[in-house]
Amino acid sequence: MNRLITIMNSVLSWCCISLSSVLVLCVSWQVFSRYVLNNPSTSTDEIARFLFIWVGLMGAAYTMGQKRHLAIDLLAMKLEKKPLQLSNLNILISLLSLCFACVIMIYGGSKLMLKTLATGQISPALGIEMGLVYAAVPLSGLLMMIYILRDLFELIVKRQQLISPTETKTHIN
Repeated sequence: MNRLITIMNSVLSWCCISLSSVLVLCVSWQVFSRYVLNNPSTSTDEIARFLFIWVGLMGAAYTMGQKRHLAIDLLAMKLEKKPLQLSNLNILISLLSLCFACVIMIYGGSKLMLKTLATGQISPALGIEMGLVYAAVPLSGLLMMIYILRDLFELIVKRQQLISPTETKTHIN
């Protein structure tokens, strides 16, 4: 599992950096062509919009994997001195996140992508299938699901350690 996570981290970080770089180039070219050349590029606006979708969703998956996603931790801070309750809360949060990733992002995103591919909807400027743009949703959900399962496994192991701590044996020399 650790090897898979390491590979996912590398690929996602490279992907986010590359997509962000191309996004910056597209927007810069759009501004340059509009204000300097007085001939705005028609395709860079659409490319930038699609890249923004992909960067946002892949970045969200990467952030989830790095455990740096936004959280409201008011309740968790109140439970700091109660490790078992805090552990239960974190497991509940992970289970809810897993449900969201599976139902909304993977299932719903896949239905959206497949329906869009089936209807043959294409983008006006680039002429690419919109289903490919929407593929970012289920892909991001799948990556998030893998990260959440890893976190959930770690939380369950930690909870077990809280419930039945292993006795430390002391050796007399």
